[in-house]
Amino acid sequence: MIFTATADSSLSGGWMELSGRRVRCALGRSGVKPAKDKREGDLASPAGIWPIRRVFYRPDRGGAPKTALPVVAMSPDDGWCDDPHDAAYNRLVKLPRATSHENLWRDDHVYDLVVILGHNDDPPEPGMGSAIFLHLAREGYTPTEGCVALARPDMEALLAAARPGDALEIRAR
Repeated sequence: MIFTATADSSLSGGWMELSGRRVRCALGRSGVKPAKDKREGDLASPAGIWPIRRVFYRPDRGGAPKTALPVVAMSPDDGWCDDPHDAAYNRLVKLPRATSHENLWRDDHVYDLVVILGHNDDPPEPGMGSAIFLHLAREGYTPTEGCVALARPDMEALLAAARPGDALEIRAR
């Protein structure tokens, strides 16, 4: 199955078809751009079909989600390398780390459920974008830094429907 996030006219917002209903999603602050034009730090969501790799969840903020996808409990020392000069670029890393990275264990709830997407990961090409996830939306669906974000109930519905081999398509309107 392919889940599709489509940008709307707001540039950084959109919608997703999910189990026969349309749900709101947030996209990158700079909108959606072709994956070949995606660059690290450009705040755009990359257009394309990205395999769903696995799901991380915060065990201190709830149990494992109900899904057939591979699920991993994250820990406070989990991060994601976003430094194009690091050999671990666009990979899970352990913290502390001297190079640029994202902390997966955050104070807010955005990464309480994180779906790792197969964007620029086989193998990663430095500078072509990292840490493109499907994660939880902030209140008001404020823009992401290039990810796709859903409300928690919608994320849980997607995870319940998802199977190994499924993908997420990001597309411009």
